[in-house]
Amino acid sequence: MSESVQSVLLIDDHPLLRQGVRQLLALEPSLRVAGEAGSGREGLELARRLQPDLILLDLNMPDMDGLAVLAAIREAELDSRIIVYTVSDQEDDVVRALRAGADGYLLKDMPPLEMLDSIRAVARGQIALSERLTALLAHALRQEGRATAAPKAELTEREREILALIAEGRSNKLIARELNIAEGTVKVHIKHILKKLDLSSRVEAAVWAVKHGYRRKG
Repeated sequence: MSESVQSVLLIDDHPLLRQGVRQLLALEPSLRVAGEAGSGREGLELARRLQPDLILLDLNMPDMDGLAVLAAIREAELDSRIIVYTVSDQEDDVVRALRAGADGYLLKDMPPLEMLDSIRAVARGQIALSERLTALLAHALRQEGRATAAPKAELTEREREILALIAEGRSNKLIARELNIAEGTVKVHIKHILKKLDLSSRVEAAVWAVKHGYRRKG
């Protein structure tokens, strides 16, 4: 199998939905379903064992909810990219999932091909979030006085470049390649950016950057 094919783990307690997602992913040659779980605990165990490239994670499950699974996966420092896939468009759920380290938040009622495009985007290292949910996140930040607050300190030119790339949904690896710097250096810059902007995650930084008109020059 080609090295470019990325493994996917499905974690959802609805068998019919897992079947539908499996059939959808079969349309994309670069993605392969490596496993599926019908509960949060089983999903966490499989994630640790399989260490998939990508995880599609339901938010509401009876034994262990998606946020708990997400937190446990991040605590285990698995390198998997995680998309929360749910019926909930509640602001609190969106914000908590993204702050817990989700790389995307998709709604189950979205058109199938649009969903597939979003999954492809996350697999490429980008962030997947619908416009409606972006507005919800921006509103949450404004409510906290964050999105409109001025930075505690001025961003450097390099930090501005990186922030603009984050706003485009680029991963650390892609940012490093674009700017010809080490990935570790990118991580340090992002840490400084979040501290200066008083934000908790790169998704919040992306929303902040878009709202404040950050764009790459040229």
